[in-house]
Amino acid sequence: MIKNDLFLKALKGETVTRPPVWMMRQAGRHLPEFMEIKEKYDFFTRCRTPELASEITVQPIRRYGMDAAILFSDILVIPQAMNIEVEMKPNFGPYLPNPVRDQKGVDATIVPDVNDALGYVMDAIKMTKEKLNGEIPLIGFAGSPWTILCYTTQGQGSKNFDKAKEFCFTQPETAHQMLQKITDTTIAYLIAKVKAGVDAVQIFDSWGGMLSPTDYNEFSLQYIDQIVTALKDYAPVIVFGKGCWFALNDMAKSGASALGVDWTCSARNARYLSGGNITLQGNFDPSRLLSPPEKIREMVHQMIREFGKDKYIVNLGHGMLPNIPVENAMAFVKAVKEYKD
Repeated sequence: MIKNDLFLKALKGETVTRPPVWMMRQAGRHLPEFMEIKEKYDFFTRCRTPELASEITVQPIRRYGMDAAILFSDILVIPQAMNIEVEMKPNFGPYLPNPVRDQKGVDATIVPDVNDALGYVMDAIKMTKEKLNGEIPLIGFAGSPWTILCYTTQGQGSKNFDKAKEFCFTQPETAHQMLQKITDTTIAYLIAKVKAGVDAVQIFDSWGGMLSPTDYNEFSLQYIDQIVTALKDYAPVIVFGKGCWFALNDMAKSGASALGVDWTCSARNARYLSGGNITLQGNFDPSRLLSPPEKIREMVHQMIREFGKDKYIVNLGHGMLPNIPVENAMAFVKAVKEYKD
């Protein structure tokens, strides 16, 4: 039994005394204790070493006391497991030297045995669960197939992922084969994560907002739906699509337990578009954590009033920025814990 089950109750839509709180990318670059580890080990060493991944996961919990932890990892471990080389270059970000842009590239990718290729993630989950000691739930995650394809085709980050779009629009059949391979790998990976001990999973569709609503349905949402359908009997699933307000209604019908909302969509619109019955998560602008702590407290309380106390998980509208002062992140969490109806 998990002692603090506020997060799991909110995912079930149960009445809570206050909404739970965690922050996307809560483990990471804004924490001095994380930077100490970063100076000693490169990015994928941190991901692949269970002792390091589990330590990084619990660092923000020790400091802030959120209601859920999210496993330290990266969405690009999936393409690595699929036989695609991925590097993380300092001051550049992800770099894939051999992007997949044709049938030959797709044929060279594999749907791996995830317990073999990604066993280090499962070991990190077990180690993290020991450290959490039943206090709070642990979240596992994966990128959406479309978001993974954006990187595997573009070969790096991008403002518009033009190469990924070109691949989908000029070779749709080949692109769909690739998306299906990513989907099959992701389903196996998330099920393995649940079996290893995570209490919920989140799908990050970070680049879904790059697509028009019609193209989104074809190249992203149908694959997210497959993942949700396969996972929902194993664990609660949160779907977060950045810039995907237009898909909230369809996402709400997928069987997901909650939907993430970014800061460009108001609470009122998010409730309306999603049908008003599903748990929502979000949507504080991460840059707003640069405001003074008192202002953060005021804005968090206003956000909770707008979303409502129940069927709501307090979070950011995207990942934590590296330049956020520790005391401001603390003010965000503290504001939620102090909230009274």
